[in-house]
Amino acid sequence: MDNNNEIRIGFYICHCGSNIAGMVDVADVAQYVEKLPGVALSRHYKYMCSDPGQELIQQDIKDHKLNRVVVASCSPLLHEHTFRQATEKGGLNPFFFHMVNIREHDSWVHTDRQAATEKAKALASAAIQRVAYHKPLEMKKVPIHPDVLVVGGGIAGIHAALTLANAGKKVYLVERDPTIGGHMARFDKTFPTLDCAACILTPKMSAVGSNPNITLWSYSEVAEVKGYVGNYKVTVRRKPRYVHEDLCVGCQECIKACVYKEPKFPDEFNEGLGKRKPIYIPFPQATPQVVLIDPETCLQLKLGKCKQTCVAACADRQAIDFHQKEELKQIDVGTIILATGFKTFDAKRLAAYGYGVHQNVYTALEVERLVNASGPTGGEVVLRDGQKPKAIGIIHCVGSRDEKTNRWCSRVCCMYSLKLAHLLKEHSDPATEIYNFYIDMRTPGKGYDEFYDKLLDEGVHFIRGRVGEVTDWAFTPEEEGKLVMRVEDTLAGYVRRIPVDMVVLATGLEPHTDAQAVRRMFNMSCGSEGFFLERHPKLAPVSTFTDGVFIAGCCQGPKDIPDTVAQAGAAAAEAMALIDKKYIEQEPNTAFVDETDCSGCKSCVPLCPYSAISFVEDKKKAVINEALCKGCGTCVAACPSGSIHQNLFEDEEIFKEIEGVLAYD
Repeated sequence: MDNNNEIRIGFYICHCGSNIAGMVDVADVAQYVEKLPGVALSRHYKYMCSDPGQELIQQDIKDHKLNRVVVASCSPLLHEHTFRQATEKGGLNPFFFHMVNIREHDSWVHTDRQAATEKAKALASAAIQRVAYHKPLEMKKVPIHPDVLVVGGGIAGIHAALTLANAGKKVYLVERDPTIGGHMARFDKTFPTLDCAACILTPKMSAVGSNPNITLWSYSEVAEVKGYVGNYKVTVRRKPRYVHEDLCVGCQECIKACVYKEPKFPDEFNEGLGKRKPIYIPFPQATPQVVLIDPETCLQLKLGKCKQTCVAACADRQAIDFHQKEELKQIDVGTIILATGFKTFDAKRLAAYGYGVHQNVYTALEVERLVNASGPTGGEVVLRDGQKPKAIGIIHCVGSRDEKTNRWCSRVCCMYSLKLAHLLKEHSDPATEIYNFYIDMRTPGKGYDEFYDKLLDEGVHFIRGRVGEVTDWAFTPEEEGKLVMRVEDTLAGYVRRIPVDMVVLATGLEPHTDAQAVRRMFNMSCGSEGFFLERHPKLAPVSTFTDGVFIAGCCQGPKDIPDTVAQAGAAAAEAMALIDKKYIEQEPNTAFVDETDCSGCKSCVPLCPYSAISFVEDKKKAVINEALCKGCGTCVAACPSGSIHQNLFEDEEIFKEIEGVLAYD
């Protein structure tokens, strides 16, 4: 407690419109607090967070010589910074302020006005007791390294990297696949404008490859992240291509010279619908335009026995190196943007639809490659059995909006199903019948509903109902040799059996299988679905709870390309704001070690989730890096000698807060 001056507390309770005042008698609370020891002033005001409310605090500090301020209103997450600023402008240290949450913790969870008012008085009493023991603290300034790491080379990572690079920032773009482009590179056209996906994407991919401010590391993964906001030390694992990127010019003579005269192995880029050689470029517009060798199928790498005709074809440049090893690169960056994307739902998990059993059941991504001019069939819709379909069924929400798989809506499935219906009709016989089986049609974006109307005009059939199963059992002559889709048509009110030649599964979007490992590496959180969690869904949608780490695109949740690009731009802007400011201010509610009491037991070191605690061997004492500490309090609670304390949560402050609650009668 401040012993040099009399404690003079100003208390303010906010009506928050009717959010608080509708359930709490704010005037009664203000009148109660006015009589508490140390309180010099007690007011209630309709909107404390408004400019007049903040000015009221500032003026009262001067007029009434206040040296502590308590505001009872909404969540500190929203407005604690606002009121700290008002306290500071009034001439006080901002940490002589304390906030009481009587909206989320009281008025919004009560139905009894009297009980809610009594609870508000108890919370206010606790805050009045506590704030008297607050100490003056200072925000810490941490310098920001100007370089940025972008993880993921899909459209989100590409856009974020280009935005930063074009602003003069140095960017490291790390992509685990041999080329950037992500899922969008596999698409034929994009909804609702039916723009060529490659025409939109490949110029941006080329811009990444040629931008002097971007270091592109494809076929690479982040192996380790250390440090803190402004000063991250990142280790990147570069997998061997067995081809030197700086020597290869993408002439592809080595591919032609390979001992395999014909492509033999499943082509990952074409979803296994086509074949490739052991030495290959994923697709014609790949960036970087560098070949790679698959160690699982290359005779030299697998068996050590090959004529090495590819080496001979590259004799002038000597780019091929079968002895190439994995490399570890160390970089220093100040900020990180995660744009790691998504994976599509594994359709084999829904056995009733027959994917992997019936050869003419396809996923949506396979159809994207099937209708693409650069795809395995040159854009012609030819089934695995060599036939051209006369009837096609598209099943929506495969792996989405389902208690058995994923409860969430994947947001893009309705629209890309409509797009595929249009493309399949365009690439097939005009008489081909196309059926869309949907639960609800969701077309909320700009031009989306108009695109739906366009499909209605094109004669596509829409049947509202979840498909129960896809079988090859024929009950009538019309069903012979067909795939039969059994569905309850909820609009017509009966169960239908519809024979088709081809079934397309509109698979949903899921987090990557290693999302948990990634979030641990970057000290982030995941939501219940497994997608990376933003700091605030409305006010901080690209920030995470780890300062300096931002998220963009479908790693945060399912979204379409326009929303992904917008979020990538926002993440780049957030990173740029930190870099240009050159420092970040950190909360001082960090833990610290009282060395006189520290026994050197090291029990706190492995407990810290932020790796902020180290052990000094010379002193045999623990030490806490304030820049890394996030004030979680784990070490404070666990320290057996009680030598670790935390600013704003010291024992006397907590004990007095508890006394304040218990003292209310």
